[in-house]
Amino acid sequence: MSKRLAVAFTGPSNSGKTTLILKVARKLIHEYGKEVAIIKHDPKDKARFDVEGKDSYKFSDAGAEVIVTSPNRTTYFSQRQKELDEMIRLFDKFDILLVEGLKNLPLPRISVFRGSLDSDYFPYMDALATDNSVDIKNYSLPDNIEILDINNCENVISWILKNAKEV
Repeated sequence: MSKRLAVAFTGPSNSGKTTLILKVARKLIHEYGKEVAIIKHDPKDKARFDVEGKDSYKFSDAGAEVIVTSPNRTTYFSQRQKELDEMIRLFDKFDILLVEGLKNLPLPRISVFRGSLDSDYFPYMDALATDNSVDIKNYSLPDNIEILDINNCENVISWILKNAKEV
């Protein structure tokens, strides 16, 4: 099996994390021919499984681990918080794993900011993806932080392929 790589993205709400992850994922899939898996952190527990009243909702609401499968997709919903290695095993096959959030995971991390930086993220940051809305000269960034152009997907992918952790 070829090596599987993982990288994480972090940053405040509305910083552009999801948009950047989508651009990176699409390019990796359609131009690089890679299989991409994504883990999204839901810190406020807002994600819901199915709609109230449906069988799968009732199963999940009962506290069961539930898999719903159809000809075109399989959906898994768990009532338990999972460790990174458990989540990776669920995916089975992928080339690159992109994680949104979960800043305490031991993964190389791209912090995404627009407008201003928050130094609380600095300890978790290996690269900074931003645009000209942030004047980085006004900040004392940690050493060895690579600056990436949030609008240059190729720049971000190059960093990922060079720095992602093998998992």
